[in-house]
Amino acid sequence: MENKKIENHQETGRSNRVLVWDLPTRLFHWLLFICVVLSFVTGNIGGTIMEYHMMSGYAILVLIIFRLAWGFVGSRTARFSSFVKGPATVFSHMAGLLQRKAETPYLGHNPLGGWSIVAMLLVLFVQVATGLFANDDILTEGPLYTWVSKEASDLLTWVHLINRFVLIALIAIHILAVFFYFFFKHENLIGPMITGMKRWPAATKTTAGSNLLAAAIFGMAILAVYLLVR
Repeated sequence: MENKKIENHQETGRSNRVLVWDLPTRLFHWLLFICVVLSFVTGNIGGTIMEYHMMSGYAILVLIIFRLAWGFVGSRTARFSSFVKGPATVFSHMAGLLQRKAETPYLGHNPLGGWSIVAMLLVLFVQVATGLFANDDILTEGPLYTWVSKEASDLLTWVHLINRFVLIALIAIHILAVFFYFFFKHENLIGPMITGMKRWPAATKTTAGSNLLAAAIFGMAILAVYLLVR
C-alpha cells in the first residue's frame, strides 16, 4: 500500500526500486516549475513582455486545475487522501525531524510535505486568480478586468503583488526542505521526481495513474481556461 508506514524498516538489508511518482505527476511538477520561473522573470521585466507573463499565468491555472483533479483520480501517491494528514500525525512527524535516527518512511509525501503541497497550490491559485483581474495602470489589464470595478481591480492587483512574496517564501522553504532531507536525513527527493522510482525497504506493489486519463483531464483544463480568458 502506497504511502503506508513501514514498520521495522531498518531490519531489512535489501531495498527495492518502486514507482513513487507517475509520469503525469512528474510532468506537472516540472512544467509548474518552468511556468513559475517564467512568470517571475516576465513580471519583473514588464512592458510588452507582460503578454508572456499572462500566458504563463494561464498555463499555471491549467496545471492547478489538472493537479486538483489528479489529486482525486490519479495514482495513489498523487491523491490528496494519501498525504493530507491530521494535526496529530503532522506534529508527530515534526517532532522527529531533527533526530538523525531513521524515521518511519513514507513512499510519497510525508505529512508535513503533504500540507506544503496544499499550501503551494492555494497560494498559486490566489496568485493566478488575482492576476486575472489585475491592472498596471499603464498597458496591461487582466482578461477579467472588466468584470469588476476599478477599485476592486486595484485591490486585487495589490493582493497579486503582495502574494508573490508569500509564494517566494514557500518556494524557498520547499528548496531548503529538499536540501535538509538530502544532507541531514540522507533522503534524495529530487531523483524520484525525475525518474519516478525510489529505493524502498520493503516489497511494495505500486500502480501508475492512467496517462490517457491524465491527458483527457489536461485537455479539459486547457479548454476551461481558454473559455474563461478568451
